[in-house]
Parts: sequence; structure tokens; C-alpha cells
Amino acid sequence: MKYGIVIISHSVKIAEGVKDLISEAAPSLSITVAGGTDENAIGSSLEKIQKAFDENTGDEILAFYDLGSSKMNLEMFMEMTDKVVHKYDVALVEGAYTAATLAEIDSPLETIENSLKPLIIK
Repeated sequence: MKYGIVIISHSVKIAEGVKDLISEAAPSLSITVAGGTDENAIGSSLEKIQKAFDENTGDEILAFYDLGSSKMNLEMFMEMTDKVVHKYDVALVEGAYTAATLAEIDSPLETIENSLKPLIIK
């Protein structure tokens, strides 16, 4: 599959919930998550982010996050990987859902990104 989606949240429950929601609309996409700290507390984990990317089978990754340290750890990981990663500063649920539904029907990246522009919040 051309695109995979990675969801990064400070909350294990939010990450899993967003995955559950978008999996309904995009059942053929590889969707992986990194939620919470290594101890599953509220926070972010570079190790969980790396695992989510390692487990994702998409050729290119569309990455969505919720708060500051999730973004920081995602950007740190992006500097260490050879994978093609597209990071979006958009509302997490709405952005991931929009991207997933468009990726599911093999929309070009330009179409996906144009559809995400109204959701930019950062």
C-alpha cells in the first residue's frame, strides 16, 4: 500500500480510539499508533514512535500527533529514519480521518494535503 498512517498521542486511549475510528473508513491502510509513555502514562515515547513506524507497512507515512512533546519526538524520529514521512500540523482526529479516507481510495498526496489545509491548527 502506498500510504500508511501513524497516530501519535499523549494518551494510549486516544491513539487507539483514533485508530479504531479511521480503520472503519480505511480498512486496507496500515495504521499504527504510539500512545503514552513507555509506562503507558500520559506523555510521549520516542521508542513507541519508532515501533509504530517499524510496524507500519506503508511505502510513505502520513503522521499525525496531538501535543508538543509528541511533535518533538516525531521530528526527532524523522531525523533518524530513511522512511518517507509527511507530518501534519492539523486537528488529530479530523486530519487523520480525512487523510485515511482519501488514502484508502488512492488519492494523490496533493489531494490529501489540499484537503488537510483547512484543518491546520498549529
